[in-house]
Order: sequence, then structure tokens, then C-alpha cells
Amino acid sequence: MATVLLVRHGRTTANATGLLAGRAAGVSLDEVGRQQAVLTGERLEAVPLVGVVSSPLERCQQTAQLILDRQAGTPYAPLEPDLTECDYGQWQGRTLIDLATEDLWSAVQSQPSAVVFPGGESMAAMQARAVAAIRRHDAAFEAEYGPGAVWVAVSHGDVIKSILADALGMHLDLFQRINVSPASVSIVRYSARRPSVHATNTDAGDLSWLSNGIHAGDAPVGGGAGQQAS
Repeated sequence: MATVLLVRHGRTTANATGLLAGRAAGVSLDEVGRQQAVLTGERLEAVPLVGVVSSPLERCQQTAQLILDRQAGTPYAPLEPDLTECDYGQWQGRTLIDLATEDLWSAVQSQPSAVVFPGGESMAAMQARAVAAIRRHDAAFEAEYGPGAVWVAVSHGDVIKSILADALGMHLDLFQRINVSPASVSIVRYSARRPSVHATNTDAGDLSWLSNGIHAGDAPVGGGAGQQAS
């Protein structure tokens, strides 16, 4: 299958002030977030992306555009509603310090599979829609461009963590063990046998090796020789 690069949006004004923005409109990258996204675009400049699929929320579209700005070609760049932020319902717009006093907070930390946000969606439903969207787009890109295709999905922290948990074969209740920083890049390749996670939460380093594609065979016993730089 193709290779997907999971990119979280850059830092926002809400992130900087400890506010749970959720799906609120008008939440933009701050200057630090723009710089983070520009760096991510530079890291991916040498990788000929076939697509940059984005959550429809403004902060993700801004991040996606800064990646697209560094591409020599014109990758397919649709919006994907199923990659949007979790619907936090009545938690949206409140500070994390305030939310940490709620009884539900401990369940979010230790048993997210059982969490349904008041007036919002469950974390299990968030994971199900996001994973389905990633696998759907991945199959479509592979069918059109071949198994060497590389594409980007720009989304949100909890959404990407849930996708990585699925790819790692982890129960959703363990997904808080995963960290996904603003504008970070995680790398997943799906295959008929199983997903293969090649990197998580990277915010620096050369990614030009992705232009050579990722070997699609069985996992090498002993770890193999690694990817070769382009």
C-alpha cells in the first residue's frame, strides 16, 4: 500500500493558552505554529507527495497549505471531515486546568474507550471514523499511484494518537502513552498483512529517504539495514 505521513497542525493560540478549542471556528496557527508548519513543509519538500488530505478546521488547512507551498507539483488536496477534531461537546472552549477537575478527566486518562464527552462524541467513535478515513484514502492513493505513493494527512492530536494506536495494535485505553506534538510527522504504511509504523512524533530530521519508497516485504528478522537516504 501507499505510505501515509500523519501531520498534526502547528501550535495555535488555543494551544498556547491551555484552551480546548475542539471544533470552534477561527482558531488559527500562532507565529510559533506557523514556523513549525513551515519547517514541516521544508522537511517534506524533497518528497513528491501525491496528496495532502486535511481536516476542514482552519488550523489544519493552514498547516496543509504551508506543506503544499513547498511541493514542486500540485498534490491532490481535499478536505476530509472524518479527520476533524473530536467533538468534545460541552468541554469545548474550557481550559485544561478547569477540565482536570471533572470526574470524567480520569477516564479520559485511563479508560478513553469508555468516554463519551457530554453533548459530544465518544473517543471510540472518533478513532473508528479517523482510521476508516485513513485506510480509505490510502487504498485510493495506492490504486492510482502505485505502492510507492506517499501522502500526508493533516489532523489533530487525539485523532492522530488514535490512528497510531490502531496501527500499533494497541487498545484505545493505551493511546495516552503516545505523544503527538504540533506539526510533528508520524509515518505509517499499511499492507495486507499488517500496518507498519516507521516513525512517530518527529519534529526534525531528513525525510528525503521517503522519495525512494518503503520496502513492502515482510519485517526483517533482526531489524534489517534501515532506509537508505536519497
